[in-house]
Amino acid sequence: MLAGVSEPSIVVVLGNRPQFIKHAALARVWAERAEGVRQIVVDTGQHYDHALAGIFMDELKMPTPDFSLGVGSGTHAEQLARMLEPLEEILVREKPASIVLYGDTNSTLGGALVASKLHVPIAHIEAGLRSYDMLMPEEVNRVMCDHVSNMLFAPTDAAVANLEREGITGERVHRTGDVMADIAMAVAPAADARLDPIAATLRARGIDLPDAGHFGIVTIHRASNTEPDALREVIDCLTAAAEHLPLVFPVHPRTEAAATNAGLHLDLAEIPGLIMLPPLGYLDMTALVRAARVAITDSGGLQKEAFVHGTPCITMRDRTEWVETVESGWNACVGTDAQELVRVLELHHAAFGDEPWYQERPDLYGNGTAAEQILDVLVRHASFSPF
Repeated sequence: MLAGVSEPSIVVVLGNRPQFIKHAALARVWAERAEGVRQIVVDTGQHYDHALAGIFMDELKMPTPDFSLGVGSGTHAEQLARMLEPLEEILVREKPASIVLYGDTNSTLGGALVASKLHVPIAHIEAGLRSYDMLMPEEVNRVMCDHVSNMLFAPTDAAVANLEREGITGERVHRTGDVMADIAMAVAPAADARLDPIAATLRARGIDLPDAGHFGIVTIHRASNTEPDALREVIDCLTAAAEHLPLVFPVHPRTEAAATNAGLHLDLAEIPGLIMLPPLGYLDMTALVRAARVAITDSGGLQKEAFVHGTPCITMRDRTEWVETVESGWNACVGTDAQELVRVLELHHAAFGDEPWYQERPDLYGNGTAAEQILDVLVRHASFSPF
C-alpha cells in the first residue's frame, strides 16, 4: 500500500440514466460487502439533465459523485475528448485498485481507454452482450471494453457464450445475473405505491391515465430513431399503435429537441391516443412499466426491465443485445415498420381482451444477488492490490 493511502479504492464511472440505476444496486450493498474499500464515483455528465440523472440518484439514495465532469451532449468524438483527460487525471491521482464500467456508452469506452493505458484493472458489468450490429455505436463500445477488461461480469448464459466465441474465457469471466434486475426487483413495491399518486397528479393537469393493463408505455430516444426521416417513421408507428391501445409517452429531451428541430413536434402532440409526459423519475417510470399492457421502446435497458416486471415488449430496433428476451417470446424487434408493430401488438401476449398479461417467465437475469456477487469479486481483487 502506498504511503498516505489508508485503504484501497475503486473508481466507478457513470454517464447516463441506466448506469445510475445499475450502480444503485451496488451502492445498496457496498457498506456490507465492501467494507474498507472506498468507492469513488465519477459522473461524466453524458446525460446532464437532472430529470435523466440527478433525480435517479435522489430517488435511489445513491452517493453524491466525487467528480462531475459535465461533458454534456455532442458527437461521439466530442464527448470522448472531453472526458479522457479528466478521467486520466483522476486515475493517476487516486491510484484505484480497479475501475468499474457499466454497459456500452461513450463513458464506458472512455473509462476503458484511459484505464487500459494506465494499466488500471477494468471491471465491466454487462459484459458479453452482443447485437452483432457494428453500425450501433453501443456495439463498438461494448466489444472494445470487453477485450481490455480484467473482470467481466456477464449477466446471462448467452453473454458468457458470446465472450467464449471471442476467446475471452477463464477466471476473469463471471456469470452473475443482472444488476438492473436486482434494483428492479428491489423497488417494485415502492413503484406500485406510486401509481395512484401519478394518476392523481395527471388528473390535476387535465390528463386521464388509463387503468392498469389498458395502456402501453413508450420510450424513444436513440439517435437512429430521432433523425428527421426516422422520426417521421416513428410517428407513423405510434399513430398506428395508438389506434389500438392508448400510449403513455414520457418524452426524452433528445426526442423533444429532434422533433422541434424537424418541425415534427406538433405531429407527435396531435396523435390521438398518445399521452405525452415530461421525463419521469425511476420509481414513477417503473410504476408505469409494471402497470402497462405492453412496452414500446428503442431502449436497451427498458427491454430487460419490462421482462423483469412481466410486461411484454416491442422494440423499435432491427436487432437487440437482449436476445434471450426475444427467444423467450417476451420481446419482438420490429424496427420502424408500422404494419409490423401493429401485427406484433395484436399477437404479443396482451394488446386486446381481458386475459391477464402477466405470465410465467424463465429465469434469465438471476435472483436479485448480482450486485453482491460482483462486489465480492471486486473486494477480493482490491485486497491484493498494491495500492
